[in-house]
Amino acid sequence: MTKIISFDMDGTLVDSEFTDWVWLHGIPKLYARKKGLSFDEAKALVVEEYQRVGEEAVEWYDIKYWFRFFQLDETWKTLMERYADKISAYEDGHHILERLKERYPLVLTSNAGREFIDIEMDVTGMGRYFDHIFSATSDFRAVKKTAQFYQRICEILKAEPGEIVHVGDHYEFDYLVPRSLGIEAFYLDRSGKQDGDSVLSDLRDLEQKLLTIGD
Repeated sequence: MTKIISFDMDGTLVDSEFTDWVWLHGIPKLYARKKGLSFDEAKALVVEEYQRVGEEAVEWYDIKYWFRFFQLDETWKTLMERYADKISAYEDGHHILERLKERYPLVLTSNAGREFIDIEMDVTGMGRYFDHIFSATSDFRAVKKTAQFYQRICEILKAEPGEIVHVGDHYEFDYLVPRSLGIEAFYLDRSGKQDGDSVLSDLRDLEQKLLTIGD
């Protein structure tokens, strides 16, 4: 019986434009100004440093770390606020959260840092739907949504894996990993290229899927 529904954030409820602007435009622009470089020169150097650290390191996801590393003159919060107009929620995300909020406890489980989650949930107004919000990187210092991450979520929520449904757009970390624990997972493929009983092309289809696994 489904008791809790968990959603990924970026690519699932909110598009990735905001994060791209922060990492690939905002930080390089500040670094260019500090060092007297062209934007393209600064961006190349910044991206090189990102890659040197690598996405297997928790620092990759930590905006505070990068502001310290590059010794930028502004604050990370000021930068995020500058690009807040780039934050955009998917219409089907608002629809499904509104539809399910009275029937289930809703949980947000994201790999994004808490700083990104907070502003994206605030700007989109989606934060009000969730009973719990978890950041793999900020809360558990984990660089991916691993099996251990989902096990910890189950423990905190005092729920068995079979009582949780998770939805997200990353095939491995939102679908294969939670399913390996017994969580009922659905893979969101907005391109519509994939199909199958556990694939969604639109979050509005989740309601019908929930009927097939019991309520």
